[in-house]
Amino acid sequence: MHFELSSEQQMLVETVRRFVENELYPHEKMVEETDDVPADLAVEIRAKSKALGLYAVNMPVELGGGGLGSFDTTLMERELGRASYGLQMMVARPSNILRGCTGSQIEDYLLPTIRGVAMTEPDAGSDVRSMRTFARRDGSDFVINGSKHFISHADVADFVILCAATGEAGGKKTISCFLVDFDTPGLTRRRGPKCVSHRGYHQCELIFEDCRVPASSLLGELDKGFELMGQWLGSTRLQVATTSVGRGQRVLEMATQWAATRKQFGQAIGKFQGTGFKLADMKTELEAAELLTFRAAWKDDQAMMTDTDAAMAKLFASEALARVTDNALQIFGGMGLMDELPIERFWRDARVERIWDGTSEIQRHIISRALLRPLEV
Repeated sequence: MHFELSSEQQMLVETVRRFVENELYPHEKMVEETDDVPADLAVEIRAKSKALGLYAVNMPVELGGGGLGSFDTTLMERELGRASYGLQMMVARPSNILRGCTGSQIEDYLLPTIRGVAMTEPDAGSDVRSMRTFARRDGSDFVINGSKHFISHADVADFVILCAATGEAGGKKTISCFLVDFDTPGLTRRRGPKCVSHRGYHQCELIFEDCRVPASSLLGELDKGFELMGQWLGSTRLQVATTSVGRGQRVLEMATQWAATRKQFGQAIGKFQGTGFKLADMKTELEAAELLTFRAAWKDDQAMMTDTDAAMAKLFASEALARVTDNALQIFGGMGLMDELPIERFWRDARVERIWDGTSEIQRHIISRALLRPLEV
């Protein structure tokens, strides 16, 4: 594997970096203070990203997407990850689970590329097979009952990709996926509790009460939703890894600049070993996280990426970001905790990366299970 970027890839990185710095950074403080991305700003960001060809780059060209592979998409995600999540997610990278659309679903759901995947439940969390939301077959329809929470951006989406239990096999629940419009009777959505991480990027709660949907809403095959989710989770974990790297690189740049200019005891604090070694550790961890993520993305393009590859990238990069932001705050000292600077925001935002799309514990379980499975008798 050789990760030297081609001229086209370097141009992609530079284009996205300029877009992030010019179109997203200026709005970060406002989003942080209001916990909102105004609708007109969201429209503006989407329009500008479309004009640059940055919208839906991970979808096939024949469907109107950018047709980028996993590695090139990872390069773009790294740069977008430097900005506030609420803003950078306006540059849509539709969920790969939508590639399961068939027939009229392609025109009705895939092409509009509006995101919103409902998997997590209050009592299920990472244990997907214990979900209680159930879709019961009733003639040519399905009737859905249950609830979901932590559903990102559901407040601005047109439809939701719902994962629900539809049966049982071998003592385990079988899962199916559905495309459900938010104006469907029996479906209620509401903003969830405020989160300390990623202000402006909202999570919602969904309540299904005898919500009836036609069989044509089924995404993929009946009782095969777990396999479909598995394909989607690999790409989302890779996304968490690469955005963590991008945000960590921005934090390192800010901490390095501070260490080079902030003086104590007659010299720049970066000259003190206690500070210089922190910067060295931050740089090393981010380089390692990036290489691990790049390797997983490269393998994905070769159809070789395993669950373990994605889990290792997500685990290491998210935990590296936590250490990087914590060290950066220490370097900034008391000023790091003040909202005058964005360091405290980076520190808060980093915390959720070890939880969503599978906790660090789940990633370690995936990795260790893969190691032990060949030795089981």
